[in-house]
Formats: sequence, C-alpha cells, structure tokens
Amino acid sequence: MTLQQMRYAVEIADCGSINEAAKKLFISQPSLSGTIKDLENELDITLFLRSNRGITITPEGAEFLGYARQILEQYRLMEDKFISPEQRRKKFSVSMQHYTFAVQAFIRLVKRHQDHQYAFAVHETRTYEVIRNVATLNSEIGVLYVNDFNRKVLMKLFRDSDLEFIPLFDCPISVYFWKNHPLAEMKSIAIEQLKPYPCLSFEQGENNSFHFAEEVLSTYDYDQIIKADDRATMLNLMVGLNAYTLCSGIICEDLNGEYYRAVPLETDDTMTIGYIKKKRLPLSQLAEEYVRELLTYGE
Repeated sequence: MTLQQMRYAVEIADCGSINEAAKKLFISQPSLSGTIKDLENELDITLFLRSNRGITITPEGAEFLGYARQILEQYRLMEDKFISPEQRRKKFSVSMQHYTFAVQAFIRLVKRHQDHQYAFAVHETRTYEVIRNVATLNSEIGVLYVNDFNRKVLMKLFRDSDLEFIPLFDCPISVYFWKNHPLAEMKSIAIEQLKPYPCLSFEQGENNSFHFAEEVLSTYDYDQIIKADDRATMLNLMVGLNAYTLCSGIICEDLNGEYYRAVPLETDDTMTIGYIKKKRLPLSQLAEEYVRELLTYGE
C-alpha cells in the first residue's frame, strides 16, 4: 500500500466518480481503476461499489478512508515542516458556524500571507457540516460553541468522530438586531421583552436537533420564529422585520458596518467559543496563526 494509492482512493471518494477523479488526477480511467483494484486485493476488502451512477463507499471503505485522510494530512504536515518550504503553496481550510468574527479572523490570516502562493478555503455552514468537515479532514479545524445544554451531546459526537474540542473563550449571551430596532438602546434585555418580535435561527437541515442549533435557548417557546440559511438573509430580515437573533455579542463593524447592535440578554447562560480538530494531529502553522487571531476576540 502506497501514499499514491491512498491519494487516489480519497480523490475518488471526494469526486463520487472514478471518471471524474481520473480527470482531476490526470490519469486514465482504466489506470485508476486498476490501481484501486490492486489496493482492494492487497487489503482484501472492497472500498467502492461501482455502478452506472458512480460509486458507493462501503463501510470498510469509509473506515479505510478515515485512516487514509489522517495519514495524508500527517504527510502534508511533514512536507510543510521539512521539505523546501519556500517552494510550496500554503494550504489551510476552516469550517465554522455563522460567525462574522471567525470570517474576519480568516481575512486577517489571508492578508498576512498575501505575498505568498496559497490555497485557502473557508466554509461557513451548519453545525453538523462543521463537525463532518473536520472529521473527514476537509477542514483542519472547525469553529463552534458549546454550552451547558448541548455540551454532553456534542462532546459525545466529537469523541465518536475522533475529534477534540479546545475552548478559546467564554462570552455572555446577547441579542443581535439592527440599530433602529425599538430595543436597540436598552442596556440589557429580558427574554420576555422580545416576544413581539420574530426570532431568527439558522436552518440546520436534516440534523435539526435542538443540540445542533447555533443559537442558545433553542428550546425556548418563541411565539414567532423564522429559519434562514445564510447570514446575509438573516441581516436583511433584521432590518425588514425588526427581527433578532441570540449570539455571542461580538460585532465586526469592518464587515457588517455600523448598522447592527448587540445588547446583553438577562440570563445566566453563557457560551464557550472554541474549535475542534482531529485528535493526535498537531495544528499546522497556518492553523495556529488562525487560532491566535480568534483569541483576540476574547480579550
């Protein structure tokens, strides 16, 4: 078994098709199929089930791919550290819940390396996708929060996915809305004062458990609630409907302008902002730089 065979298997899994993977790898489809067949014979397992509609990953294949991704990531880290660093393209990928500050930290990281060749990726997405992206090493780290309500469920999922959660900072809960909202000038807000206004929540798709909600107090019985898929729509709804959401209270005026406010919610609940990573896999230099940028928001 070779690194090349592992790379080929991972590319097929990512493409969902041997033909598409062959194009990306710049090799012929028969050559790629033969390489994977040799690998399957050596391992005495079937990695992929082939059909006219593409490939399906077998349970044994999924387990193998999990190990292969870790090995390839370790090899990449070794290359970054020891092999001609001046000639390599810098690579980093992060997934996150819908946090403006996490995007701003990413922007700062990119600006620091704007004179170098790089291939960066940022995925602002649903909670379960953040976890899955890191578990499959499509992202090196994932930024999300835990609190007393979701901690037990998420920590079990992290363990089952061979991930660890590293806390960065704690923050109180705030109500986030546009600057002309009737409650925008309050010093603090009780949850009962929000009843006349729609509550906004990020849609979590098939994994729409309360424990995956990006907003705290997800089990509260809101009179009016609107689900949205992206942050831009959320901001538009705040302006058009005097709607609100619950968040960390960290405002990034550089990105969102001066049009929004965060007012402390009168509650004892707090949220811990942190990141997840693969267990036993050290952070790359770029990931460490990104984490340091995140830490500045907790100061």
